[in-house]
Amino acid sequence: MSHQRYPSIDPKEPHSVSLKVLRLSRPSLVVQHPLPPPLASPPSTSSPLSPSAQKERRDAPTPASLAYHTTADSNPDPFLLAPILQLPPSFGSAYVGETFSCTLCANHDVPLPGEVVPPPPGASANTLTPLSAPPPGAPPKKKYTKDVKIEAEMKTPSSASAVKLPLLGAEGVVVDEEGEGGGGGVNEGTDLDPGQTLQRIVNFDLKEEGNHVLAVTVSYYEATETSGRTRTFRKLYQFICKGSLIVRTKVGALPLSPPGSSDGDGDTVGGKGGAGRRWVMEAQLENCSEDVMQLCSVGLELEKGLKYRDCNWEVSGSKRPVLHPGEVEQCCFVVEEKAGEEVDEEEDGRVVFGVLGIGWRSEMGNKGFLSTGKLGTRPTR
Repeated sequence: MSHQRYPSIDPKEPHSVSLKVLRLSRPSLVVQHPLPPPLASPPSTSSPLSPSAQKERRDAPTPASLAYHTTADSNPDPFLLAPILQLPPSFGSAYVGETFSCTLCANHDVPLPGEVVPPPPGASANTLTPLSAPPPGAPPKKKYTKDVKIEAEMKTPSSASAVKLPLLGAEGVVVDEEGEGGGGGVNEGTDLDPGQTLQRIVNFDLKEEGNHVLAVTVSYYEATETSGRTRTFRKLYQFICKGSLIVRTKVGALPLSPPGSSDGDGDTVGGKGGAGRRWVMEAQLENCSEDVMQLCSVGLELEKGLKYRDCNWEVSGSKRPVLHPGEVEQCCFVVEEKAGEEVDEEEDGRVVFGVLGIGWRSEMGNKGFLSTGKLGTRPTR
């Protein structure tokens, strides 16, 4: 992520604490491209092979085309995906409906005794000065880094101000202003020795497209044997959130259900006036991301006085649909009035159904969930 650093209180002196922000994401399987052996194999001077051995050698892929070479049975078949996990090579893409997670690391970078620094510009290349060595004629001073604190905020495209984010500690417990775990104590920060690290995890549900800015503030108390001061610096990390699904809906009216009739679940349907209104709602789900996703759940959260029947893969018992980039899945629901209950209508007669919720999993099981705005229909005239 691109970042910008604000100047500190004393910009001339470097900080003894540095900040690293790493995105947390699941690994992926290494892709290999097994190649068949050449058609003409070199003549063998040894004894001829049996027919089964010749077939095994003929079907075996070229070792150089596999992700790794082993004599064990962990990679016996020339499949496209190898049983090796790899970390993401870059930041990747962030999509609406997913949870953005990253770890914030505040590192105490004060060098250990005996370490050396490169010579200053213009000095001899053979001259190295120990970092722990004091200036000539000055007594040695030891610095202490105490009360290290990390704060994180997220600025979204629609928000006028940044939203403060809760931070998770090493054991998954929320660390807030009241102290670790919300125990009601005072957040005194963490003391770091040279080489130690303070880590926090931040999670944020992405709900809109556009530029997002993660602001991280690190504050600490830097003290010597005779004096001390509080130092603070702030970094901004910007990333773009893209759309994951395009949802198109269409509502059509069905013939009125007769009074006292029941639906497929055995429940009585029909409005307060007797005959119940019914509608069919179609939804087109298009995968506009760059990843493959598998739909897990598609359902309606209806307003009072309405119920619906699912007409999708869960009812038919078929497999969950898998959408590649650019593919479309068609869903259908039948919305009906409940018997004896009144449906609220707006001033213009528009009937509001509710919201459509869509859940999916992308590669390696990453979860995503998206809900639409209020869906409904106007009465036909």
